[in-house]
Amino acid sequence: MAEVKLMFWEVLPKQGELSVEDVTTMVLCKPKLLPLKSLSLEKLEKMQQAAQDTIHQQEMAEKEQQQITK
Repeated sequence: MAEVKLMFWEVLPKQGELSVEDVTTMVLCKPKLLPLKSLSLEKLEKMQQAAQDTIHQQEMAEKEQQQITK
């Protein structure tokens, strides 16, 4: 295929004012509050804490049993 090259020249006025109509401005919107932790993450942390508590209780019971038998 033949490649078509277009040439563009910049044209600036030599006299008068140069104006720009498209001016972007910042738009402030209401901040969105997001939870620090999701509900599923909180549930998982509770389950993990419960499992660790159970293991800790079992270890304490085993230590007590060992002390009683000695």
